[in-house]
Amino acid sequence: MDVGAGALVVALAVVLVGALVQGTIGFGINLFAAPFIALVVPEALPVSLVLVAWPVGAVTAAREHHAIDRAALPWLLAGALPGTLVGLLIVTAVGADELAIIVGAVTLLGVVLSIVTPPIHVDATSATVAGFVGNMTGTAASVGGPPVALLYQHHRGPTVRSTLGVFFSVSATFSVVGYLATGEVTADRFWFALALFPAMLVGLWASRHFHHLVDRVWLRPAMLSMCALAGTAAVLRGAL
Repeated sequence: MDVGAGALVVALAVVLVGALVQGTIGFGINLFAAPFIALVVPEALPVSLVLVAWPVGAVTAAREHHAIDRAALPWLLAGALPGTLVGLLIVTAVGADELAIIVGAVTLLGVVLSIVTPPIHVDATSATVAGFVGNMTGTAASVGGPPVALLYQHHRGPTVRSTLGVFFSVSATFSVVGYLATGEVTADRFWFALALFPAMLVGLWASRHFHHLVDRVWLRPAMLSMCALAGTAAVLRGAL
């Protein structure tokens, strides 16, 4: 995997901003960073970006652990495990362009439905489905935030950030184990992920200063905007 100086600078910048976004609203590092890294270092996806994002969920969960939705979390994770297996199959069976279009289209559909339909009640069924779809797309394309984020879009900021943090931390563990088992974690992907860690840490540290801004009235608009941006970018990436 050849990573030039320019590509590394781009990757560091988008990971920093992505970690800032995820630490602020509960998700977003892979949504923001994946389209740009796909342009400059496509061989790094999805493995390197999942490795970089792996610790972010644990930190955001620990910050506001008192607000975790403990009733729904087991169901989210129950869906994530089979979602991991399906995602690994997709990685080996579907081309990157086709996968990007599918993920983007499903994300955009979810944004539209979330605007025109009543809030989805978080229960065993909805949490399991969101966990399954989230980690299926997360494992296959490093973009697993929208399904779970849309499920929690009407909840308070601390609940969103902490619950999604636990989900992403555990589901990323599932993905990494799957990557190791299938030989997807190569030395160059690992070292590239390690090179991006400082940028992730800086963005995550800075994010705590933005909680009070989005928690007032901007959390849901920010979540929907990020999902729409990610879906559009994925579709364009696959089509062009």
